[in-house]
Amino acid sequence: MYGDIVAFAMSMPEWVHTLAEIGTDAGLLLFAALFAVAFWRARAAPDRDLALTLAGPFAVVAAYVLSEVVKLLIKEERPCRGGIATIAACPPVGDWSFPSNHAVIAAASAGALTLVWRRLAWLVLPLAALMAFSRVFVGVHYPHDVAIGYLFGVTMAPLLALLTVGAFTPLVRRTRQWLPPAWRESQAR
Repeated sequence: MYGDIVAFAMSMPEWVHTLAEIGTDAGLLLFAALFAVAFWRARAAPDRDLALTLAGPFAVVAAYVLSEVVKLLIKEERPCRGGIATIAACPPVGDWSFPSNHAVIAAASAGALTLVWRRLAWLVLPLAALMAFSRVFVGVHYPHDVAIGYLFGVTMAPLLALLTVGAFTPLVRRTRQWLPPAWRESQAR
């Protein structure tokens, strides 16, 4: 399946290649912006809701770190090292393939965002899947690398956010106490 996807990708016009190469990183920037908007929306919410919004990015980073540990344990070679022509340059030896960190980060972001802003699910979950698929399309991952990476991220980040919200809630409560009274009153409206 990998060979068929990469062969199809190579037959596409150059602008599709460029879009596929920058699309994953651009999507991650979009997710970062959505986290900022989610925070802004939750700024007047109850302490736990705001804390959950802040726990989301932490959970994404934690899911990424866990995926790096898995990579170091499994040490699967990249498919692009087999001499096949690909859109993206093959990462250096020692940069393992399983699971795809891009897929983990994209799906973790989508899962954490969905946890705090459910109406975004229709946008962020398919976008994360497309970003994950792009890693196969450009030739740097096998399909199972991105499928498992997606499942890992979309389940691990919400779970980690829910497990850590208890630690973030007192921080939010204390931080809000430091705010000037006028700011606290404007947030309560």
